[in-house]
Amino acid sequence: MSVFHEFDDVDKFTVGTVGRPGDRTFFLQIRAEGTRIAVKCEKQQAAAISQYLTKVLSDLPPAEDRPIAGAMELAPPVDPVFVLGPIGLGYDRSNDKVLLQLEEVGDVDEHGEPGEDDDRGHVRIYITRGQADAFVKHAAQVIESGRAECTWCGNPMDPDGHACPRMN
Repeated sequence: MSVFHEFDDVDKFTVGTVGRPGDRTFFLQIRAEGTRIAVKCEKQQAAAISQYLTKVLSDLPPAEDRPIAGAMELAPPVDPVFVLGPIGLGYDRSNDKVLLQLEEVGDVDEHGEPGEDDDRGHVRIYITRGQADAFVKHAAQVIESGRAECTWCGNPMDPDGHACPRMN
């Protein structure tokens, strides 16, 4: 049986990592109605969600609500309910909230279409503009806190060293 959660009022929506730079695993974490859910994702997926939220927020008045400082960190334990696949995003003007639908990655056929018996898990949440703004700011910090870039070649440097192709 697949996972399905839908929350109209979310206490927390954040992104974070587990592991050291160069070997980090990204997670989205949601807390609502006494339930905490983590979804494993890729760095690029977190960045794409952040970019979309930035675009949506640019067309709306500034948010008045703000999550408490420091509340954006992942809360342990981080046990993902699934690995993130397709992402659906929208804005609901009737309740002035941003909709995010996170679906589990599933099996696909040779045309990239979901399989017939593909009963993927999904999480659907509504977040406020303030939560979206806090996510965007926090996601930028999380994404940028990875490996430093080499000044010579621009490739990411591992904490254990870097074999720069321009310095051979």
